[in-house]
Amino acid sequence: MLSPPLQITDAARQAGALAMRDVWRASELAVSRATTMVTGHVQLDQELPNKGWPRSELVELLVQRHGIGEMQLLKPSLASLSQKQRIAFVQPPYLPYSMACRSWNMNDKNLLWLRPQSSADALWSAEQILKNGGCGAVVLWQSNVRPEALRRLHLAAQATDTWIWLIRPLASAADSSVSPLRIALRPAHGGVSADIIKRRGPTCEAPLFVPLIDMPAGRRLFDKDHEAPIKRAPATTSARSLAAALV
Repeated sequence: MLSPPLQITDAARQAGALAMRDVWRASELAVSRATTMVTGHVQLDQELPNKGWPRSELVELLVQRHGIGEMQLLKPSLASLSQKQRIAFVQPPYLPYSMACRSWNMNDKNLLWLRPQSSADALWSAEQILKNGGCGAVVLWQSNVRPEALRRLHLAAQATDTWIWLIRPLASAADSSVSPLRIALRPAHGGVSADIIKRRGPTCEAPLFVPLIDMPAGRRLFDKDHEAPIKRAPATTSARSLAAALV
C-alpha cells in the first residue's frame, strides 16, 4: 500500500526557513549569526541587518563629495576599534590629521596610512591587508572600481575578521556591486542624509537623517593643510614593504 503524500504546513515551512542560517524574509531585515558592530547612530542601526556594521563584508559608502561627514559617521566605530586594533587608511583624499584623531578618542598609534601610487596598487594593498589579518578595519577610497576588483575585495573580506568600508563617488550608485550593504550619503544641516540603496531586507523607503554632533564645528580627521606623524607605509606595493608597514 502506498503511503499518503507528506503534508507540509505553512508553519513548518516557515520554521524550517527560519532555522537556516542567513535566510530572511524579503519583508524583514536579515537576522543572521554574522558579527556586527553598532554604528553609534541609533537611527542608522535600526535600519541595518543585525543592527550594525557587518564584519567580514564589503560595505560601500557613496558620497556626494569628500568631507560631508562620512568619517564622522564612522567615528564611533573607528574610535572603538583603534583602542586595540590597527586601522588602515588606504589612499585617503587628504592628509590624515593626528590631532583630530586624538580629539576623536582614536589611538593614533594604531592608525596606518597607505598612499599607493595608483588605484590598482591601492586595491592590491587593501586586499593584502585583508588577507594578512593584521588590521581590525580598512577604510579604502576609490573613484573607479571594476566589478572584478569589488568581487575580490568582498571575497577577501569574507575570509577574515576585519571591517572594511569602501568610499566611492555617489555616481557609483548606478553601478552593480557585490557589496551587501551600500549607503548613499549627502550633506544635510547638522548631519548627513543616508539613503540605504542596498541591504539584506526590504527596500528603504526614504533617506534617513543622521545627526552628527561634530558637523557644525570641530577638527576634521583629514585636512589639506596639516600633516601629522601618523605611521605611513611606503608608496611601493611590494609584499616586503606592506609587511613592514604592518609590523
